Amino acid sequence: MTTQSNAMSDTLDVQRAAAALSPTCPLYWSVRRELMENRWIYLGQLAVAALFLFGFLITTVHLPAHVRALSGKDPMQSREALASHYEVAAGVMMGTLILMCLFYCADALHGERRDRSILFWKSLPVSDLTTVLAKASVPLVVLPLLTFSVIVGIQLVMLLVSSIVLGASGAGVGLLWRQLSIFQMWGQILYHLLTAHALWPFPVFCWLLLVSGWARRAPLLWAALPVVAIAGIEKLVFNSSHFVEMVVVRMVGGNAPTDYTPGSMFPMGPMTHLTPGRFLGAPGLWIGFAFAAIFLAVAVRLRRCRGPI
Repeated sequence: MTTQSNAMSDTLDVQRAAAALSPTCPLYWSVRRELMENRWIYLGQLAVAALFLFGFLITTVHLPAHVRALSGKDPMQSREALASHYEVAAGVMMGTLILMCLFYCADALHGERRDRSILFWKSLPVSDLTTVLAKASVPLVVLPLLTFSVIVGIQLVMLLVSSIVLGASGAGVGLLWRQLSIFQMWGQILYHLLTAHALWPFPVFCWLLLVSGWARRAPLLWAALPVVAIAGIEKLVFNSSHFVEMVVVRMVGGNAPTDYTPGSMFPMGPMTHLTPGRFLGAPGLWIGFAFAAIFLAVAVRLRRCRGPI
């Protein structure tokens, strides 16, 4: 009876452990592992944010005179002038996001083969599919949300410093707060980050992951070579450059059907029209997802069969 009771107890313990380990746990811990192993992902963004804020602090010397000059102008012109620094802050961090995604994806599978840590990670009960999906989720979800958090932090600091400077100089802070529409601005930035800088260029990130799992050295160079070769052939045969323009513009989110802002570089302002229906219904989005799925499937296969360098 005692032996049977112990066996039943062990079985219940195993069942409880299996129930506690949900299917998403390996993916969650794999993503956390990526963040712990690649701290430059967020340290680099924080460094760029700190440099930008330092430059902004220098420009606040002229802020009171600038606001006084705007007091009698058209509200739309005042809004554009006051929001220009906030737009530049968002643009700088979006450019940083693009670079971070490119360098991360190019090294994601290559790095663990180079330092031979792949032998340790393959000894754990985590599938190659889970590992590749965790790496793909970094440019798709983690980095855009991290960039959004940094942009919100930068703009909050800018708004606080500007309010203090304007209040101390007697210029008044009412015009600044009325014209910025800070919450609307953040909603537009988040939408733009998730569409134009995550979903739309996702096939490019997956291509880099594939090459990262295949190349023995210089994965970023190997990833660019087919693009350069196809562009050269197209130029010689058709005297055009549509392919390289498509890749480059898609990589930076330039032709994503996301929003429309007349005369504005970034999606910020009352004239911005967000069009999620048009974005989700764009054939280019789903064609890109099809290529991304193929690239990810090949990347999983490569991680399964490729060993350390």
